[in-house]
Amino acid sequence: ANKMKIAIIGQSMFGADTYNILRKNGHKVVGVFTIPDVGGKQDPFRYSVSASQDGVPVFKFKRWRLKGNPIPEVVEQYAACGAELNVMPFCSQFIPMDVINHPKNGSIIYHPSLLPRHRGASAINWQVKNKWTLMSGDKKAGFTIFWADDGLDTGPILLQRDCDVKANDTVDDIYNRFLYPEGIKAMGEAVQLIADGKAPSIIQPEEGATYEGIMKHSTAQIKWDQPAINLHNFIRGNDKVPGAWTVINDEKVQLYGSSMHRSKLPTGEHVQVKGMSQPGIVHKNGLLLYGNDGKKINVKNIQYSDGKMVPASKFGQADASESLELNADELIMKEKISSAWGGILNKAIEDETDFFKSGAGSMDVVRLVEEIKQAVEVVLKSEDVYMNTTFGAFVQKVWLLIRLKFVVRVSRGLEVEEELDVDYAEKTVNGKLLKMPHQLFINNEFVDSSNNDEYNTINPADESVICKVSKATVEDVDEAVEAAKEAFEVGPWSTINPRDRGQLMFKLADLMEEHQEELATIESIDSGAVYTLALKTHVGMSIQTFRYYAGWCDKIHGKTIPINQASPNQLTYTKREPIGVCAIVIPWNYPLMMLAWKMASCLAAGNTMVLKPAQVTPLTALKFAELVVKAGFPKGVINILPGAGSNIGQRLADHPDIRKLGFTGSTPIGKQIMKSAAVSNLKKVSLELGGKSPLIIFSDCDMDKAVRFGMSSVFFNKGENCIAAGRLFVEESIHDEYVARIIEEIKKMKIGDPLSASTDHGPQNHKHLDKLVEYCDVAVKEGATLVYGGKQCDMPGLFMMPSVVTDVQDHMYVAKEESFGPVMVISKFTDGDVDGVLKRANNTEYGLASGVFTKDISKALYVSEKLDAGTVFVNTYNKTDVAAPFGGFKQSGFGKDLGEDALNEYLKTKTVTLEY
Repeated sequence: ANKMKIAIIGQSMFGADTYNILRKNGHKVVGVFTIPDVGGKQDPFRYSVSASQDGVPVFKFKRWRLKGNPIPEVVEQYAACGAELNVMPFCSQFIPMDVINHPKNGSIIYHPSLLPRHRGASAINWQVKNKWTLMSGDKKAGFTIFWADDGLDTGPILLQRDCDVKANDTVDDIYNRFLYPEGIKAMGEAVQLIADGKAPSIIQPEEGATYEGIMKHSTAQIKWDQPAINLHNFIRGNDKVPGAWTVINDEKVQLYGSSMHRSKLPTGEHVQVKGMSQPGIVHKNGLLLYGNDGKKINVKNIQYSDGKMVPASKFGQADASESLELNADELIMKEKISSAWGGILNKAIEDETDFFKSGAGSMDVVRLVEEIKQAVEVVLKSEDVYMNTTFGAFVQKVWLLIRLKFVVRVSRGLEVEEELDVDYAEKTVNGKLLKMPHQLFINNEFVDSSNNDEYNTINPADESVICKVSKATVEDVDEAVEAAKEAFEVGPWSTINPRDRGQLMFKLADLMEEHQEELATIESIDSGAVYTLALKTHVGMSIQTFRYYAGWCDKIHGKTIPINQASPNQLTYTKREPIGVCAIVIPWNYPLMMLAWKMASCLAAGNTMVLKPAQVTPLTALKFAELVVKAGFPKGVINILPGAGSNIGQRLADHPDIRKLGFTGSTPIGKQIMKSAAVSNLKKVSLELGGKSPLIIFSDCDMDKAVRFGMSSVFFNKGENCIAAGRLFVEESIHDEYVARIIEEIKKMKIGDPLSASTDHGPQNHKHLDKLVEYCDVAVKEGATLVYGGKQCDMPGLFMMPSVVTDVQDHMYVAKEESFGPVMVISKFTDGDVDGVLKRANNTEYGLASGVFTKDISKALYVSEKLDAGTVFVNTYNKTDVAAPFGGFKQSGFGKDLGEDALNEYLKTKTVTLEY
């Protein structure tokens, strides 16, 4: 391949890694040109790569020019290296054009912005340029590698790379996530393009060009008379250097760690902020501040004029930092930390040594965080250094975090988050106070929708408003997907041990059990479920599901495969890996249980997710979200967005970063999801759709059992049951007796308040009731016989009478389509005509479930084999279990919930073949 002789001119760790990648790619570095040591402290570039040990000449020129003219002896030393290309990563010196133009391939420069935006002074400083990226409100950040010329960042572009700017990104975030790692790769790519003669040279447009200088402390004062988003961008743009400042309670302070605040207004101590129209609020999670548009920001940290940085929640309080006595093991760790400090500061370290007063800068903070991670297996944040500037305080902080488990452990991947703010909607039900979250749940926070839109969720028992619920937007979907993507790719969830993942799920199940009565009550008032059923099934089976899949977490693995062509030194094996970000869209009939059926297997497989509950039943999902945080799940793993399916459900199906969508709902919507999934990014899909489940009752059945289970097959959960028996086929000789027994049992049912322990039949979930009445009317018009019910109950609320329709012929609408309500549809079949009734039972486009009642085991096995449905119940019905796979055939969908099979819906298989 084509290789070149290269001179690297610049410094910093970025320069070090550029050096490394170019040498790794086979290029010859003929000279490294960096700055002289300052105060005995080596430039990190030479310190990190030890170029001299590689036999590469190292030059430490104080300057290249004097009074605007090149220094001849400096230029001569440079020219003697014989470079064919100059590579300039983060060069802080002025380089003469004689040097820029000397190599036959010229010079290339890394610039940490998307030229022509943000040209100007200190172009090489990623802090300065991305400061302006953030302060300008740019939606994209990135870098440019361009050909050096005699202008100010005006040379032709060789290549550019960009990334999205996230809502709360700081300069450090963009640098660490994108500019540094992708910049190194791009430098290697750019040099190889030049070596191959394929490097472009694209003239920069002047349209859109901007020029900015260095922000100084005097210009970093916050001007409060502007919208909150502008304040947020200004503060985060000035994060760390020089630090946006203001005056609070007559004290000058700098503000760090800004984010837009979309949660409830917190309680706390009011403080006076100079120039702000209303007082700020010091609260448990920071300092709340206002823009002139009434919107709010929250800052996490404050730095006093003496350099001490504290959590903003502690503003005005005496220093309450805890002093810890270190044990023997911890003293060994202290030596490792001291070694890291000493290597950076190049001096002996005492407890009183101040990191920044000893000459450290922002790049040294990045390096210290990385070295501490390597030395003691603890990932810190930059602010941990800024808030504990002396060595003694830094060591105490590290060990306090370790003891309290407030850190990300390399071996465990868990992090305890800050205290959750919840704006509860409160309601007293049956003498108990319910506290219900009602906002979107994104990145472990409850927040208002991006446009502050809300809707009412209704209690179907009396049609009263329970509370207002935030209604998600497409922008909210994108934010939630981004949070889930980050959690999967770079967050703690990406490295968590599978057994620890299981422990989190067990903890969540324990919390659900602890709150089971509250969850069941919320489920009852929001969906109309009878409380006793909600407690046992809606909530009870949800708890069982999480425990079942928690046990699976550390049992997911591939296998080794003996292959025909294997040599003695060849190994082939498979790995089972999570898919990535998944979307889950669930229905309104079992709000919590459907969440559990899909989410638990998704989590066990190691994925992250965005879940959309049904718009009419969001409250148990949002209460569940509160428990997610209490259980200790990292940010972004689970996100929950109530709202309209036509809006956010469609966006989930279309989103390019979602790799799997699990849906339970109607067949027409399932078809639309398949189309969107195919067109968008061919995402994996599993669908549990409509049903018209046949139940065949033979004359040799146990009549009492057939009546009892026939009742539950239709009227269980008010008929709002995906596997409800949509059509009963009753053998002619027992038909009339069976119908009479059913009517007798219906008359015993108590219809009423779902919260009453004696209630058998609660209200329909929502205005779906109108369709049920119409369904019965259509049956009568087509010639069927309505023998019971068929209308709304004469009482407040959405109550439908349990209904029975007989004399149903195969051509009728009610014989083909499900009611999804308490309507029993009965057809006769001729005595002894087993194959005939099987043909009629299978003559449907659906295939979710089915059932048969007979004492003849041979007949039962024959019928169960011939029924074309995903589940067959024999002499029972509705008996699902968390260990048994559940899913349909034909237009009832594909894919499985529950059991080991459900894990396959959220895993991908990778084959690895190697020789050794």
